[in-house]
Amino acid sequence: MAFDDETIIRIARLSRLHITESDLEPLSEELSKIVEWVEQLSEVDTSDVDPVTNVVEIAPHQRLDMVNDGNYVNEILENAPESNEGFFVVKKVIE
Repeated sequence: MAFDDETIIRIARLSRLHITESDLEPLSEELSKIVEWVEQLSEVDTSDVDPVTNVVEIAPHQRLDMVNDGNYVNEILENAPESNEGFFVVKKVIE
């Protein structure tokens, strides 16, 4: 399938690409080759091939959706410059 300049310009505009006049001819040839290659794929007989979503059929590991603190309160508070009763102590910023 051959692409004319008008089609190339339209595709470039839809793709938000700036194409110069000198790039129209090489781009037309390249797009034509791509479309020819895709058309070749349609010639392959895939009637006996099942559709595949993954190469290896593995069920994804799913964890329970539970909210918790991770039981790391003490380890996290060790990094704080100052803590009090399980909370970070910060300077008052609003009077």
